[in-house]
Amino acid sequence: MPTLLDAPHQVVGEDTLGIADLDVALFGVPMDLGVTNRNGARFGPRAVRSIERVGPYNDALDCAPVFEMAVADIGDVPLQSRFDLAQSHEDIESFARKIITDGVIPLAVGGDHSISHPILKAIGADRPVGMIHIDAHCDTGGSYEGEKFHHGGPFRNAVLDGVLDPERTIQIGIRGAAKYIWEFSETSGMTVIEAADITDAALPDIIRRARDVIGDGPTYLSFDIDSLDPAFAPGTGTPEVGGLTTREALRILRGMKGANLVGGDVVEVAPAYDPTTNTAQNGAQMLFEILSLMQFSRSRTS
Repeated sequence: MPTLLDAPHQVVGEDTLGIADLDVALFGVPMDLGVTNRNGARFGPRAVRSIERVGPYNDALDCAPVFEMAVADIGDVPLQSRFDLAQSHEDIESFARKIITDGVIPLAVGGDHSISHPILKAIGADRPVGMIHIDAHCDTGGSYEGEKFHHGGPFRNAVLDGVLDPERTIQIGIRGAAKYIWEFSETSGMTVIEAADITDAALPDIIRRARDVIGDGPTYLSFDIDSLDPAFAPGTGTPEVGGLTTREALRILRGMKGANLVGGDVVEVAPAYDPTTNTAQNGAQMLFEILSLMQFSRSRTS
């Protein structure tokens, strides 16, 4: 049976998940009711599970996370409705809260980017967390056609809910014609690194800046696959040209070794738009990198 990163599958309960023996729980969120462009990211978890050759050894971080931590794929969030966005977000928050209650780090595969908001509500319930956000879009927009919980606004909502600390948030890879609607990012105190400013020469400074922004506090890592240029990841709902290369993305992620990660996600893989499966392959690789980083997180080792 295909699983995320070939991790063991672990059956969970309904009222309590019973996963306190794990360090990290991998899970899928097959929901894309929050998209504003092309749908299909609900098939992202299935596509990423189909990728077999990722890991098990991370040569850059010198670890084999699936074997050196207690990691399992615990399946998908049990969504009660395929039509109700608000209900889906409640289901996601409830599921993530159960993972956290068991003392386990949640690592999700979406689904559209709106799934990050309910996960952050669970993770940041006791104190706001910082965030490393790698994306083409800031996702801090307001209401869109009467809906404020769409995939273009999860981090605005998270700040307003008091679960995300904007001054400990850095957004990397931002670009595109929608730049004018992301003013909330800078006015709230987030650090925004545009894709045009990411060069080989600038990467060490960007990594240092990210480390300074998040500090030693609890931090969430959200990776939108559309942060990559469409040449590397055409299978996504809102592709933006001029994006990161896979090598640049790997370098940024690997530069976060030692960050105090308390959760993360990889989102917006929409496999129908990529017959080559390269988007899912890259999504699985980024998931593996985030899982590898979690091996060095103080939240796991404390």
